[in-house]
Amino acid sequence: MIPLPEQPDIDVTVPNVARMYDYALGGKENFPADRIAAERAMAMVPDARAAFFANRSFLRRSVAYLLDRGVRQFLDIGTGLPTQGNVHELVPPDAQVVYVDYDPVVVSHASMLLAGVGNAVTLAGDLRRPDEILAAAPLDFRRPVGVLLVAVLHFLPDGERPFAHVARLREAMAPGSHLVLSHGTTGDRAARMNQVAKVYDSATAPLVLRGAAELMPFFAGLELLDPGLVPVTDWRPDAAERPVSIILAGVGRKD
Repeated sequence: MIPLPEQPDIDVTVPNVARMYDYALGGKENFPADRIAAERAMAMVPDARAAFFANRSFLRRSVAYLLDRGVRQFLDIGTGLPTQGNVHELVPPDAQVVYVDYDPVVVSHASMLLAGVGNAVTLAGDLRRPDEILAAAPLDFRRPVGVLLVAVLHFLPDGERPFAHVARLREAMAPGSHLVLSHGTTGDRAARMNQVAKVYDSATAPLVLRGAAELMPFFAGLELLDPGLVPVTDWRPDAAERPVSIILAGVGRKD
């Protein structure tokens, strides 16, 4: 892993995808460029903010599902800036959580948040280098682990080999492990969502929207659990939520 600088340089003039998400969720770790870009995107799709909150709800439900099945190790890649409902806040003390992000600002904030938390750590790492993550994560991959790829893969274009990187993670997972995935899609707003994607062209990462058929290879070799790959609000809902079609979600189990 690349050592994390104590005070990472921040270019506040370039919209940062993690800070844009933080702003949409009501966080305070963002700058004018982030807020302007986020507002542009949300103006094009008025239920975008609801989708972001629905994505956090899916994370909570999927972690609870894995806990019910005895999973006590969680690898959260592309965790983003700290916000409410982080994985370590959802699990019991006997569970271990490893957060991974390539953004030094994210890692710095997360590390401060986790000071004194005994069952969670943050690593600087890049999903495009899965072997480095697997080598550095203080988890026992001989036992079941929950690999969380929540709203991160849509920032990797096909040319950066996201399917190969996820395949490497699947390969390392022991039987009983689960892959948790959510991903942006066009839903029933193709024209508007394609305009949203253009907003991200000037941000720190592009937004690559994929349909269900394009996402299925991420679950190759896994049992895709009911209800399958569905709109994020349809994945085992435990409360009424406004329907959201622009994020798909699914959980796969390795037997």
